[in-house]
This record gives sequence, structure tokens and C-alpha cells, in this order.
Amino acid sequence: MEKYYLAVDIGASSGRHILGTVREGKLVLQEIYRFGNGMKRKDGHLCWDVEALFAGIKEGMKECRKLGKIPVSMGIDTWAVDFVLLDGENRMLGNATGYRDNRTNGMDEKLYKVISLKDLYGRTGIQKQIFNTIYQLMAVREENPEYLEKGESFLMIPDYFHYLLTGVKKQEYTNATTTQLVNAETGTWDYELIQKLDLPERLFKELSMPGTTVGLLAEDLEKEVGFSCQVVLPATHDTGSAVMAVPLVPGGEDPMGDILYISSGTWSLMGTELSKANCSMESMELNFTNEGGYDHRFRYLKNIMGLWMIQSVKKELEEKGEAYSFAELCRLASEERIPSIVDCNDSVFLSPESMIKAVQEFCQRSGMAVPKTAGQLAAVIYNSLAACYGNTVKELEAITGNNYPAIHVVGGGSNAEYLNQLTADCTGRTVYAGPGEATAIGNLLAQMLAAGEFESLKQAREAVYRSFAVKEYQPRNRLS
Repeated sequence: MEKYYLAVDIGASSGRHILGTVREGKLVLQEIYRFGNGMKRKDGHLCWDVEALFAGIKEGMKECRKLGKIPVSMGIDTWAVDFVLLDGENRMLGNATGYRDNRTNGMDEKLYKVISLKDLYGRTGIQKQIFNTIYQLMAVREENPEYLEKGESFLMIPDYFHYLLTGVKKQEYTNATTTQLVNAETGTWDYELIQKLDLPERLFKELSMPGTTVGLLAEDLEKEVGFSCQVVLPATHDTGSAVMAVPLVPGGEDPMGDILYISSGTWSLMGTELSKANCSMESMELNFTNEGGYDHRFRYLKNIMGLWMIQSVKKELEEKGEAYSFAELCRLASEERIPSIVDCNDSVFLSPESMIKAVQEFCQRSGMAVPKTAGQLAAVIYNSLAACYGNTVKELEAITGNNYPAIHVVGGGSNAEYLNQLTADCTGRTVYAGPGEATAIGNLLAQMLAAGEFESLKQAREAVYRSFAVKEYQPRNRLS
């Protein structure tokens, strides 16, 4: 009888339930449910509707019952940095404010009066991004200090959903590292830093690694969805899960430090794996980050704005009555020769009222040709992303001393053939694209490893290679 595992993978725009099983050494996936997501303005801030999201989680679980495919375990992954605070009666304090909200504006200056950016990076190895949890907590202290006074529990978004499923609170390691409050050397909360920031120590409990069992579904939830199963922590940070699913040729070496990946989606996370964090000042100046990974590995990477830019442009065009698929935008972009390149990591692209206007104004300020048509806008964005990838490869090779002959692109962006070819061209590296469902696959792998389906991450990655189509792109002569 086949064993099923359930991955609930929630991104910025949607969530989905994917059942996975192992059949003759290969992973077999089945998407059974999908539900919407997005930040909405509430009480003056951009917030996540966690009640609606949890309702979506439960509805998808009911599909398992309808299909007669009851999972032995399930786990939830989401984006990073966002959290909820609970009081002593486990009620939410305030809203689940999202990382694109502007409440963190100016919080970096307040933070650096307590600890310098240099010392903060030296302790945590996490790159400065104004939406990191540490700045969000500073904002809470400024705007709603009573939440910290009353708070008894601090849970990242997936930790909160796991608590709602089981009644058990666990703080998962990979997502916790994105708070910028975890010590890179010890792999535990940096309580000295927490004290410096005057944050309540009681909020920060023991960290749990991917593969840890949270518990069985709570009785009332078991009755509601029609079955019970174990809840097992995946790498709850979606990129942590996606990196677990980077494929490995069977018989090849473990890719620790030798593989270059791009987890391509709303964000592009580009980097490698290290056994020890690099908290050097050179690393800080280049804006690399050391996020926690499976088995205490470090995901040494750079956050690049990613497909958020093209997603936003596509949505704006639809609102104007111009509907294009991503494939159509790629085709239109390939027919353009506009030379303009924008800095994808510029803060103007984080949460603009109009992405189209933000791109156009950046080009105008820089004295470059201003894109006007859908094809020109797409071309500028895709070429800018590829150029950013090219720069990041050079930086990674310089700082690690390694040579990376190939790049593995995983996640939804691996289906963007035009961008994949541009990436090969701009980096001069072979690009291997796929699997597209990397985050859900990595979520499943953590559960399967805990259940003994695979002996090691290396073996699990070899199964990924056997199970899913991986497309190859070779660099072209750009001048031809």
C-alpha cells in the first residue's frame, strides 16, 4: 500500500496542496487543491489574512479524504520573516502584518543605535533587508509596545499554522534564521542580542530542525477534515525547502559548496550551500546572507527581486485591459532589442504603486531608453534579472574561491525559457532548469527523510533527478 505525504506550500499569491509518494524509487506528485493569497490593507497596514489561509489549508486537507489518499504526515512551508504574536490565552495580538508594509521605514536607524550593522552581521550572517523580522519587531515596539508586553508566544507564519493544526508550538530553524536574531555560530537564538534590543526572552524558545515531529492533528480538527496524521516540520522557509530539491545526478558528489542554484519565483534566491557561515565584512558588503538549511547547512545566497517585477507588470496590464500570459510576455520580450537595464534590487521595486511607472522612471532617471510597450517592459525586466544573476556569479566565485560551471534553476521560474536562456548567456554557464515544484518537493523530502523513505539528502536529491524533467540551456554568442 502506497504511503502518501502532504505538502502545503503557500506563496505570496496562492497556496496549494500536493500529495507525494515514492514509487519504484521515483517521486510522484499530485496537486489536489489550490487557494488564493495576497496582502490586504487593514488598519493602515498591509496584512495577511491568516484566518482565510487556514481555512484554505483545511479545505485542501478535506480533499485527501475525498480522494481516499490519507497522508501519513503533512507539513507547511511559506515565505520568510513574517510572524504573529499570541497572548497568554493564545489570541493574536494585532494583525499578521506583511513584509511589504512600510512600518519598518526608519527602523534600521533606531536599531543601529543599539548595535551596529557590522556587529549584527558578524553575529547572525543575515543580510540587511528592511523587512527582516528584527526591523518588524522594532516597529512593533515603536507602534504597539503593549503587544510585546502581553505577548507570550512568537510564531513565524508556518509555525502558527502548525500550532493551529496540533495545538503544539514549535519554532522551526530555517525560517527562524531569517529573523536576524539567530546566532550563526551556535544555530540558536542569540539571547544576548535579544536582551540588547529589549525584546522579551520568553518569546524565543528552543529551535526545531526540519524533520521534527510536531504532533498529531488536534481532535476537533481531525473530526473536521475526516482523518488524522502526524504533522512534521519541513524546512518551513519556502526557499529552504526549494534548495533541498536541487537535483543531483545519481552517483555524483554531494553538492555542498559545489553547486550554484537559483530558487526562482516571486524572489530569486541565488547562491550555494556552505557547512559554515561566512560572516565576513566582505560578505556583508556584497550583501550575501547565511540562511539556515536542512541538516545545519547554510544557504549562502543573495536575495534578488525576482519575478515579482514581471508579475506586477502583468497584473497592471490586465487591469488596463491588456491580458498576456507569462509565455506571451516572454515571446514579446524576445522580439525586442531595448538595451535598458535596471537595478532589480533597488528599493523602488519592492512595493511600488505602479511597477510599470517604477521601471519607466528608473530608466528615465538613468538616461536610458524608456520602455513603453508590454514587450519592452518585459524585455527590460528579464534582461535586468539575467544581468543581476551574472554579477552575482562573479561575486560568489570571488568570495568562495570556487568555480561554478553550471546553475540549477528550480521553482516556478524554471519554466521561463526566455529568462533561462538569458541567464545562460549572461553568466556564460550551463543552466539546468527544473523541477518547477521544487518547494513542495523539498517539503515532501523532509517528511520522507523523517519517515525513512531515503537514507540521506544526497539520496533524496538523486531521486529528484530521476523523477522530474530537467532542461538544459547552453550559453549563446549574444552578438550573433
